[in-house]
Amino acid sequence: MVNITYDASGSLQWQDPTDGTVWVYNPGDIAWVLASTALVWLMIPGVGFFYSGLLRRKNALSMIWASMMTLAVVSFQWFFWGFSLAFSDTADAYIGDLRYFGLKGVLEKPSIGSTRIPSIVFCVFQLMFAAITPMLAIGAIAERGRLGPIMVFVFVWSTIVYDPIACWTWNAKGWSFVLGGLDFAGGTPVHISSGTAALAISIYLGKRRGYGTERLAYKPHNTTYVVLGTIFLWFGWFGFNGGSALAANLRAVQACIVTNLAASVGGLTWMLWDYRLERKWSAVGFCSGAIAGLVAITPASGYVGSPAAVLFGFMAGTLCNFATQLKFVFGYDDCLDIFASHAVGGIIGNVLTALFAQASVAGFDGFTVIPGGWLDHHYIQLGYQIADSVAGLSYSFVMTTVILWIMHFIPGLRLRASEEAEILGIDDAEMGEFAYDYVGIDLAGNHEYRDDTHSHGDVPAPSGGREPHHVHTVTKNVHDGSSLEGSVEKRETAVHA
Repeated sequence: MVNITYDASGSLQWQDPTDGTVWVYNPGDIAWVLASTALVWLMIPGVGFFYSGLLRRKNALSMIWASMMTLAVVSFQWFFWGFSLAFSDTADAYIGDLRYFGLKGVLEKPSIGSTRIPSIVFCVFQLMFAAITPMLAIGAIAERGRLGPIMVFVFVWSTIVYDPIACWTWNAKGWSFVLGGLDFAGGTPVHISSGTAALAISIYLGKRRGYGTERLAYKPHNTTYVVLGTIFLWFGWFGFNGGSALAANLRAVQACIVTNLAASVGGLTWMLWDYRLERKWSAVGFCSGAIAGLVAITPASGYVGSPAAVLFGFMAGTLCNFATQLKFVFGYDDCLDIFASHAVGGIIGNVLTALFAQASVAGFDGFTVIPGGWLDHHYIQLGYQIADSVAGLSYSFVMTTVILWIMHFIPGLRLRASEEAEILGIDDAEMGEFAYDYVGIDLAGNHEYRDDTHSHGDVPAPSGGREPHHVHTVTKNVHDGSSLEGSVEKRETAVHA
């Protein structure tokens, strides 16, 4: 029986049997952190929809599948040993031990993040961060990666890459935490680590078939999915950043304010930069900029004031936009621009945190004390932030590459899909299912859209095409409207792509 009681105000009380200390947990704080947990959960399929919409139709379902798979795999990994490796209070400067293996002892004790909530609440909240991070990274397998091995990769990567970086950033024993690094909600553990891992995956997998040709000059197949994914992400980010206050207080409110402001300015900035090229108001450009703004404000959201958030959004919307050209300069195929949005955005956020963090803003919760950043004349903070960023980037890139190459030489775990699977589409080749299993009728020309390698030059591909199509032709009687009774035979083509 858990020894929980309630005081006159309705707050939970737990008495530590070892020393008699009474710990008081605020129900409002618990409720806010649990609500934030649900908000961050929603971000994970949001990433899947965002990535799916940007791809070709034949690979759309695989990214949505990957989002749910990653949530499930990391949920087990976090229970098994992930939480203990990241947040055991007997950790060293780099990684935790197995004190809480299988979540043993993780329930009513005060959490390592805040004594105002029990450990189990902190555990499930941090699980969502652990789950979304590898999902951000494995978008790099899009259109050319096998799905089976990626489940193994997610488990191993979470253990070897995410957990140590989370430990040294947020655990009170971690070297970056002790040094004085400021990372409120995951600039390095979430965004720099995932963005750099995506770069390593892109380099390892190599270029997609047809890279550099008109075949890959396609537009996103479903812009509505891109917008929907952005909605889920933006909505969930209120829990991502606001929930990181671990209490329902003014600091949480401030984190929500700057989160929304940075996203808004980032979206407008990116869209305006794109407008200069084609004089078109791009929904995809706005969504990309909003995500970049959200990424950049993440490490700073509990430390900076609202005016600074405008600069965060502008700098992220500008620099991440131009960083998308790095793949052409260095010749890697990051088709979803994960490195440009998350790694570059995370570095921007970390550096700007050093400049604009304020002790007064951190103190909005009533108890946090920091020396601040350059606005508070604490100039060494820039060195701390750069050290943390470089460490996270280097560690993630090296260890991700090592994991990929070890898997490469283990039978059945090679990540690169075959050329045949790439031509057919990952959805069909790896899943046997499709995002859209519909019938398209061409009453005018009876065209059969074919594989991009065997199509006739005079047959136009449908919008969002330039991809293989699975054609099944049947004959049906379709009324042609020429008379009330007459009918003509037309060909109906079912196109799966």
